[in-house]
Amino acid sequence: MKFSNFLFPAAMDPAHDHRIINETVREAQLCDELGMDMLWLAEHHFDGICAYVDPVAFAAALATATRRIKIGFAVAQMSLHHPIRMAEQMALIDNLSGGRLVVGLGRGTAYNIYDYMGYGIDPAEAYERLVEAEDIMIKAWTTENFEHQGKYWKLKLPLLRPRPLTQPHPPIVRACSGEEAMVGMAQAGRPFLMNIQTNEVTRHRMDLYRSTMRESGFDEAAVSRSVDDSWVWRNIFVGETDAEAERLALPAFETQQEFRQAMRRRVYEEQGLLLKQETAPAARNDVRHSMVCGSPATVAEELAKIDAIGVGGLILVFRIGPMPYEVAEHSIKLFMQKVAPQFRKATVH
Repeated sequence: MKFSNFLFPAAMDPAHDHRIINETVREAQLCDELGMDMLWLAEHHFDGICAYVDPVAFAAALATATRRIKIGFAVAQMSLHHPIRMAEQMALIDNLSGGRLVVGLGRGTAYNIYDYMGYGIDPAEAYERLVEAEDIMIKAWTTENFEHQGKYWKLKLPLLRPRPLTQPHPPIVRACSGEEAMVGMAQAGRPFLMNIQTNEVTRHRMDLYRSTMRESGFDEAAVSRSVDDSWVWRNIFVGETDAEAERLALPAFETQQEFRQAMRRRVYEEQGLLLKQETAPAARNDVRHSMVCGSPATVAEELAKIDAIGVGGLILVFRIGPMPYEVAEHSIKLFMQKVAPQFRKATVH
């Protein structure tokens, strides 16, 4: 099981943007130095939920600020990007990073209508735009004299430059918030990213993913490769003791949840617009399911339960809400020094 840091820093006051963005670069460099497998970047606009906002620009910065660690998107909201510009940018970052880029794509946010409003995009078009854009990007990376006549884009170009360093193109992974989308990825033999779910739902979906791939004609080697490239998301905090971890992490998690809902509520009150109503408590909003929190021994015990399910990697958010950088830094160090080695030894043996 691989481990990654989902760099998802909140800036609850615009006056803090500069500090938090630069602290996030330090956090990425720390993970690189400690030997973590991967960094993931988010995309959210206009609300401070993700301080750096633009994962493409930030990935380019991290490509030059780090040396070994892979960099991926969880995810780029493709309904907000022009596919040819995105293909060029991905090819550039693939070159800058020496082939360390993973292109994680999704339709766009399922809850924040103001993301779409700010870009003048109808959210009802988001999934169709994602599918068409992904097809355009792959063909632009792999063909010459490319022409496309689609619903949203009509394009003609001789040759996309720069060419990707990774051939035929950087790896692509799709975010799947629901089971139906995940099944579609399994039928195509493609890896996926799973949002925060309970361990029970995670087990069910991973079992379904494997069985669907087999039923679709993929052999065990292909199933193993796709599972290895699939990731599931949890929040995490490691303290010296369980009590310390709960004292530092739980209030930050509660503040984070309120902050993430505040702009959505404000837009609804001011404009009467809501993208999606949450009718039942989601796993990501329940600290019991969405966050692994405790001493190194407690965290290792909880992660072993996920490892037993059989997932490729964990997308872990270490810096929760308003948590000071130094507190998150200590959690990361404890994790890499006292938790991660237990799983890597198991893999070696």
